[in-house]
Amino acid sequence: MKKITNWVFSVVMLFVVNTVFAQSKVSGTVVDSELNTPLSGVNVKVKGTSTGVATDANGKFSLTTTATSGQLVISFIGYENKTVSFNGKDLGTIKLSSASNQLEDVVIIGKGVIDLAKDRKTPVAATTIKSAEIQAKVGSADITQAFVNTPSVYVAGQAGGFGDSRITVRGFQQDNTAFLLNGQPINGMEDGKMYWSNWSGMSDIANAVQIQRGLGSSKLAISSVGGTVNFVTKATEMKQGGFASLGVANDNYFKSTVAYNTGLSNKGWGASFMMSHWQGDGYNDGTRGEGQNYFLSVGYKPNNKHNFNVLITGAPQYHDQNFSKRISDYLGFGRRYNNNYGFLGGKYISERTNFYHKPVANINWDFKINDKTDLSTVLYASWGRGGGTGNYGSGKKNISQVNPYTGLAQSTYIDFDQIYANNVADSNGIGSNESSDPYRTKNYAIRSSMNNHQWYGIVSNLKNKLSENLSFNAGIDLRTYYGTHYRQVANYLGLNGWYETRKLFNQNHVNNLSTSTVASNTVNEYYPAEPWTAMFNTIGQSQRIDYDYSERISYGGIFGQLEYAKDNFTAFFQGALSQQKHQRFDRYDYELAHQDSEKVSNLGYNVKAGASYSIDKTHSLYANAGFYSRQPYHDNVYLNYTNRVNPLASNEDVLGFEAGYNFKSKIFNASLNAYRTSWKNRVIGTSFNVTAVAGQTIGGVLLPQGALVYTTSQNDEQLHTGLELDFTLKPVRKLDLKGFASVGNWEYKGNSVQRRYDENQNILDETKVDVDGGKVGDAAQTTFGLGAKYELFERFSIDADWRNYDKLYATVAATKDNLMLPTYDLVDAGISYKMLLGMDKKDSLLFRINISNVFDEVYLSELTSNVKNTDRINPTSMTDFSTYQSTGKEYKGIADANQGYFGLGRTWSVTLKYNF
Repeated sequence: MKKITNWVFSVVMLFVVNTVFAQSKVSGTVVDSELNTPLSGVNVKVKGTSTGVATDANGKFSLTTTATSGQLVISFIGYENKTVSFNGKDLGTIKLSSASNQLEDVVIIGKGVIDLAKDRKTPVAATTIKSAEIQAKVGSADITQAFVNTPSVYVAGQAGGFGDSRITVRGFQQDNTAFLLNGQPINGMEDGKMYWSNWSGMSDIANAVQIQRGLGSSKLAISSVGGTVNFVTKATEMKQGGFASLGVANDNYFKSTVAYNTGLSNKGWGASFMMSHWQGDGYNDGTRGEGQNYFLSVGYKPNNKHNFNVLITGAPQYHDQNFSKRISDYLGFGRRYNNNYGFLGGKYISERTNFYHKPVANINWDFKINDKTDLSTVLYASWGRGGGTGNYGSGKKNISQVNPYTGLAQSTYIDFDQIYANNVADSNGIGSNESSDPYRTKNYAIRSSMNNHQWYGIVSNLKNKLSENLSFNAGIDLRTYYGTHYRQVANYLGLNGWYETRKLFNQNHVNNLSTSTVASNTVNEYYPAEPWTAMFNTIGQSQRIDYDYSERISYGGIFGQLEYAKDNFTAFFQGALSQQKHQRFDRYDYELAHQDSEKVSNLGYNVKAGASYSIDKTHSLYANAGFYSRQPYHDNVYLNYTNRVNPLASNEDVLGFEAGYNFKSKIFNASLNAYRTSWKNRVIGTSFNVTAVAGQTIGGVLLPQGALVYTTSQNDEQLHTGLELDFTLKPVRKLDLKGFASVGNWEYKGNSVQRRYDENQNILDETKVDVDGGKVGDAAQTTFGLGAKYELFERFSIDADWRNYDKLYATVAATKDNLMLPTYDLVDAGISYKMLLGMDKKDSLLFRINISNVFDEVYLSELTSNVKNTDRINPTSMTDFSTYQSTGKEYKGIADANQGYFGLGRTWSVTLKYNF
């Protein structure tokens, strides 16, 4: 009996020992499900225990547990929690999905043509913003709001109205920053600019945005002087499900969105769609807006070799606009003051409305030829219809009010009732500005300046792994663009039509005009300023006013890249060659035989090279260099919007150098970058405008009050140098810290040829100016920021971001003595909570509050003039030598005659979203 007892005791003890002391080692790598990038600081915990670790800088983890099998709970702020079973072995790659993705488990399309920094081992200065952060931080603003916590990126223009924001990267404006949508170039073919109102739905459909500052990783011959911004949209979903969301914000903003995914069928088919509607009054007076966004993606994956996706998206919208005003106007009538609107019969009406509809379609094909070779192609098209309204005719009437700040009466809001009465009283009801017209009265109508286009292109990239250490890319970039520009009447305001005459240009521009040919026409049709109307209706050529011309731009490019990677060393070389052709067709201002301009063709190219070295897993270094010979934009090829070729429009030369240091650890990651970019032989088209004041004369031409004056600058050289730092820190599991700093010195070199034009594109004057050492405006050259996010309890977090802006100069043409704006700070904050619903907790309800400019900071966000406080108020007076400074006509040391915008005050938004 004793032996049996001992035996039983021994078995029990052995079981206990094995249970207590047995150990199992579990390892794996955690990556982002969309971009396949490693996630550091992710919490990995054995379910039901306190055993856990965090992933390192490469997303790897390894933990030891007494359990031979069980489950791991993997959690990370901003991502969905994931439970994974283990049995004591390497779990391989574990993918986490963003917590607030509009559409989850996305099939990324066009992988070979979307140039993300992760796809090339040699690094660049880049910041990736995931859809979770985009949707959390944007609220009711443009998607550009998601970029504000990025070094060397400045966002301005929000005060103009919905969609009027713009960004600069390393001090270069949007026409010198390349924007790509799933590998498709989307900068304007004519001027290189971006109009964010055309992309008002981007925050809904963006899967991720990567801002590559400087040379970037794009292989195309694109205008990435400042950098490259890659938008990766959502595509067809693998899971069935969807969501519905509602959002409200300040100034009567409302947005509703619905989406549904069929999931991927057994035969490889799937479809996803999303639709939204928004509307609001706008922060500033007279900046109402309304629009929709639609997104449809159909995918087909027949096997592991092929992946097809067809995508169409668009964002029809209209928004009323606010233009820059004098500081004295704002001080008198309030920071929200806008004089571009009035009332007709008690009904609100705006003189300045932007309306546009730009559907974009992509057909993507990813083909895995074999284990070493992949082919990726995107065939794309876009069709833009719409424009902007403004006054037409000299019969504008304004309501006069006393400015409380100056004590003087001035014209403010538009008196549409009086304008209508004058038009109805016209003897024949046909408006005109002709001085010889016997029926002439001072008429007024609202016109639309239409900018329609159709754009088709293809980008294709072949990637081949030549050897274990060497890979090669080669591809094509083909585009054809046809744009049409004209004016039409949007509202006759009581008139029955409009009559005008003009003298026609001949081919040789004798005396600038052919005095022997005069044309006239009377129009009586109109189309309202509505995006859906513009999309499906085009007014006839006989009903167009003021101008009517088109252009054809054709582009063809080839590109290639060779990259070597072995152990801790990588190196790459890129090259691209492109041919761009232009021709202009002017139907309105030219004799019939001379309507087609001379054809202009320019050859451009770029070369880039770089290398990196990883000292160890923590420290790495890189350096890149590149040279661009970039063709001028179409609007700079032809002078003053005529068929005359601009002799100054030669290729621009861009030379860039950059170097960087990266540090990675389990809790702290940082990047330090230095850059130097030289831009020579540059030609800048109309880059900003100012509003003429009463009695203002330029080039001997008396301008009507409120007329817009555009400035161009040619043959300038810019030199941009600077340092950038960005970092992330996770000191404890529930706290995320991030920060950035950028210190730049952006200056003009040499001389500048400046021209000023009126709103009808007539040249007013031309001057040659010494601008050497002058500061480049439109962006703060020194910025600092710090952000924090803390998870108070599971799925409930608060976040805040602080930013400081310094050395912000006026947005004026190149000048030696630019005006610096006062330094300012902004703080944004938010609260997020996610409630799990349903029996299996797969559904959820997301609640988000955003507050921007928490402390209601009052600041000047931009100025479009350069009046010094030491300037004389009446410079032509022989007796009055008073200055703005001596008379106290200043705001924070800035002369109150300067024109510009105050930044937005405190704003808020609330979003409620149900995922199923």
